[in-house]
This record gives sequence, C-alpha cells and structure tokens, in this order.
Amino acid sequence: MSAAPSRSFGSVGVAMVTPFTPSGEVDFDAARALAVSLVDDGADTILLSGTTGESPTTHTPEKQELIRQVKDALAGRAMVMAGAGSNDTAHAVRIGVASQEAGAEGLLINAPYYNRPSQEGVYQHINAVVEATDLPVMVYDIPGRTGVKITEDTLARLAENPRVKAVKDATGDVEQGFRRMESTGLEYYSGDDGLNFAWLTHGASGVISVAAHADAHSWRQMIAAVDAGDLASARTLARSLRPLVHAIMGGGQGAVMAKEALHLQGRLPSPTLRLPLVRAEEAEVAALREVLAASGLL
Repeated sequence: MSAAPSRSFGSVGVAMVTPFTPSGEVDFDAARALAVSLVDDGADTILLSGTTGESPTTHTPEKQELIRQVKDALAGRAMVMAGAGSNDTAHAVRIGVASQEAGAEGLLINAPYYNRPSQEGVYQHINAVVEATDLPVMVYDIPGRTGVKITEDTLARLAENPRVKAVKDATGDVEQGFRRMESTGLEYYSGDDGLNFAWLTHGASGVISVAAHADAHSWRQMIAAVDAGDLASARTLARSLRPLVHAIMGGGQGAVMAKEALHLQGRLPSPTLRLPLVRAEEAEVAALREVLAASGLL
C-alpha cells in the first residue's frame, strides 16, 4: 500500500461551472443541484468562481450568494473553495474577503493577468490576498492565461506563509512541478486534465478538474488506484478518459464544453454562457455527444 499524500483541499476537485438561466441570471437552484450531483459522483472539493465558473463576468454579490447556496446544499459533504482572481490587487482582496464572509473554506489565487507585473508584483499581489483572510490558499500557476509565470523563487517566498498550502499547476511542465513539490513542500494539484495521471504518479495530492463534471467517479477511482500502488489500473482509467478530456478540453473552451456535456446529461437546465463566451458549434456538440455515449455517460 502506497502512502497517500497530504490533501488540504481533498483529492477530486471540480472547477464548477456557474449555471445561468436562458436570460443570463445566475441559476442558484441549478447550482445547488449540480454541486450535489458532483459530490454524489465522487468529488470532495467544489471550486466556485474560477475561470470555468466564468468569474470575469460574475459580480461579488452573485459570487457570495453562490457560495452560500452551494455550501448550504452540500451540508459539509465537500470542501467549498472560491476563486479570488483579478488583475487589480485591491479587487482580488475584496473578492477574497467577500468569499470568506460568505462561507468559503479555501481560496484559489492566480497571478494577475494581462498587465504582466514583475515577480515582485506577482508576489505582493498574491500575498496581499493571502493576508486579507484566514483561509487556506491554493496558488494557481497558469501562465498560458495570465501571461506571467510564477518563478521558483516567488513560489518559495509564498510558501513561507503558513496559509499557502498548495499549488494548482496548469503550466504543462510536470518535471518542473516535481522539483517544486520537493523544494517547497507544497501540495500539488493538477490543473490540466490531460496530465492528471502524470501528476498523480509524481506524487500530486489530487486534481482540480473540468472534465470531472461529466465523470468525477473515474477520477476518484484513478486516485484510489494510485494511492494503492496499482498503476496498471490507474493507467487503464487514464486511457479510457482521454476521449472525454479531449472532447471537453481539446479546444481550450472548458467552460463551454462542460456546460454542453452537463446539458446533454440532463444535469444542467441550460448551457447559457455570458459574453464573451458563446455556445459550442453544432458539430462540436455532436462530437461530444458521441464521446459521452461511447463512454456510457449518457
């Protein structure tokens, strides 16, 4: 039996979409039902108002009510995290504080996007949000979206704060992450569904997944197999999940395709998005339907 890594944020996290009504209002009833279904399927952490939750186009009162509603619906069955991302440090701080006030149990904080600060600016931004609340923090390293990397020196500085517990890594560089896990002692979570198996075999604590909207239980089974040292079974599961991961994440529109998948499964009343995101093309939805059907997920 292999020793399981520490898991401050659970092992199967879902970066949950934010349901909207056809007219574009947040559908809190649908959010409650969706969160419960994800936990029933194997998730033990629900991340609200991340990028997949369309956080750039939802507002603080909506974010707070979403936390309250989902936390109430889950009744302690899973951890409820909240994204606190912005390229305006003061705004990110306000989001973090408001999230704690609404009942969030952890924060996900990314580097500022678009304005491309220095590493000192990256450090001060993230640290300001960390210091504004009492919540445990997962730092989100996703340079493909933010346009700025979090360097090893910056991460080491952040790791000195006892509230910084983990990293969600979507850099695509597993070898770099393996070094950083060892050097910082931080827990690592895969932020790239296509690399979940690789991360887990390198000692990652878990995943923060988009594809798990459609199939959280398979990720749960994979992690259990890795924990047990049964890499053959975990590898078989990883292979079986590749078509689903490609269908949802292959085009880089995880929020769009996750909503389409949930709608096809009858678990989301409407796949409505807020601009600038728009619905998938008919051909993409048809291809997704084929994958879900072939995987026994319809």
